[in-house]
Amino acid sequence: MKMIRSIIRPEKAEAVAEALADAGLTSLTKMHVFGRGRTKGIRIGDIVYDEFPKTLLLMVVEDENLDQALDIILENSVTGTMGDGKIFITEVEEAYTISIGMKGL
Repeated sequence: MKMIRSIIRPEKAEAVAEALADAGLTSLTKMHVFGRGRTKGIRIGDIVYDEFPKTLLLMVVEDENLDQALDIILENSVTGTMGDGKIFITEVEEAYTISIGMKGL
């Protein structure tokens, strides 16, 4: 299993979530966050804007669904400009459903 953490533009979050759901990848956690990248913000006059609104999407997928999920996220979140976001992938050793104590997705 893999955990995908996608930090994307807020205006792209709904399109990504819908495309993932349409592909049968329905388990998703969405959080509103703030961040900055390499540019460390922008300066307009005397004001520096160093944190921008982003949306963090968290999901865990089986290994065989990783490429499909990544393709969907990339296709639906890109604008082609700086600040589109980042995707991080990590290994998940175990997962449990709390309500029934079941191991696995």
